[in-house]
Amino acid sequence: MNSNPIIKGKLVCVALNDAQQLAAMQAEFNQPPYKAAPTQPVLYFKPHNTWNTDGAAIEWPAGETDMVVGASLAVVIGQECCRVSTEDALNYVGGYTLLHDFSLPEKSYYRPDIKGKCLDGSAPVGAAVVAADQVADPAALTVVTQVNGETVSELPMTQLERSVPELISIISCIMTLQAGDVLAVGFRGERTPVQRGDRVTSAIAGVAELNNQLAD
Repeated sequence: MNSNPIIKGKLVCVALNDAQQLAAMQAEFNQPPYKAAPTQPVLYFKPHNTWNTDGAAIEWPAGETDMVVGASLAVVIGQECCRVSTEDALNYVGGYTLLHDFSLPEKSYYRPDIKGKCLDGSAPVGAAVVAADQVADPAALTVVTQVNGETVSELPMTQLERSVPELISIISCIMTLQAGDVLAVGFRGERTPVQRGDRVTSAIAGVAELNNQLAD
């Protein structure tokens, strides 16, 4: 298992930020245990044991029969920020890359899925960061994921419920963000099932590419 030198501090992921997924789940959110839709970003951490990098083989967790993967634009914080406005948020971005989140299938968003999200080596982050000044508008990007060469997911950043600047602003009011922190800003609502030996490639045209393979 490899760590990733790009991540200097925290790796924070945003769940339920696919606007289509949120709309489809409205009826479910009105039922127990939720009783209401979330009014704030749903966050979870990928701790140090999960960090990995481009080209790494992903271990299949012992005793488990199913795994899924999601891909996200990964925003690398360039300087410390605390309680920043949406208008100023992008000034604190150092650059952009990609993240794969390999996990157990999610059955509920009511409580953080520690077991499913904290698998060793399950969070590969791209090996290089594209500088923020090379990306005019992160909202114009699209994350495309292929499994064994077949496209299984496309997520335009315009489909996010909360934009990159909004998320930076909100999260910086919850916790101080420091240089080297990474925010995975959103995944397509339906994670992609994977099997042992599958090759997963995600790309943002002209910005980043991330390749991993499930151990066979």
